[in-house]
Amino acid sequence: MNNNILEIEGLQVKVFDKTILDNINLELESGQNWFIFGPNGSGKSSLLKAIMGIPPYRVTAGSIRFMGEEITDMGVDERSKLGIIIGYQHPPELQGVKLSHMLKICLDKDKDEDFSEDELEMIDRFNLTQFLDRDANVGFSGGERKRAEILQIMFLQPKLILLDEPDSGVDVDSLRLLAREIQRYLKTTGASALVITHKGDILDYIEADHACVIINGMNHCYPDPKRIYEEIRVRGYDHCLDCTERIREAMS
Repeated sequence: MNNNILEIEGLQVKVFDKTILDNINLELESGQNWFIFGPNGSGKSSLLKAIMGIPPYRVTAGSIRFMGEEITDMGVDERSKLGIIIGYQHPPELQGVKLSHMLKICLDKDKDEDFSEDELEMIDRFNLTQFLDRDANVGFSGGERKRAEILQIMFLQPKLILLDEPDSGVDVDSLRLLAREIQRYLKTTGASALVITHKGDILDYIEADHACVIINGMNHCYPDPKRIYEEIRVRGYDHCLDCTERIREAMS
């Protein structure tokens, strides 16, 4: 029985007339987590946006299946309703929109409806209680923005989380908190995650089954995220091009 939550086969993605991803292949089982590494400009963020269906990232070949359903031609709203949510590297400021209102939207609550005790406890775990009456992300530090974004994602209860560098611009304490809460959510719900990272520290907190290295718009997969991160740190990304451990071995 196929237990894959996400299947990407022969994926080619263009932005306008430029090919930015070519022949991407990936199978993510339900409950699994993958880390995605790669140099700047390699196509990591483009892959997440293509999975989410965000314009102008246009699939020109291949397919994306979510829980066995073809979603390649679906819009962002359709994919989000199925349970796919993306977290951005730089969450935007939302002038005039209180953080409390954003959280209630994620919880499908009315603007004037109170948070439950469990929801308030979770807000407090993210150290965001004092930010509820502030405009979302306006004047927030990097760590505060990421905590607010991840909390919104948790309240949406996704089945697949796409995280674009959740450790970027985040202080050590925020990184520990974020990673701990992400891991807690994944464990308790059985959800899956694709996580882009440049830092190995987050690997100490979030359990992952495989790593995917994207170079020049193509992916090369490995079974051990910590091992491949250490190899990248010591030997650089050029080594990945010569490695013989490709997708089939990683998935065996």
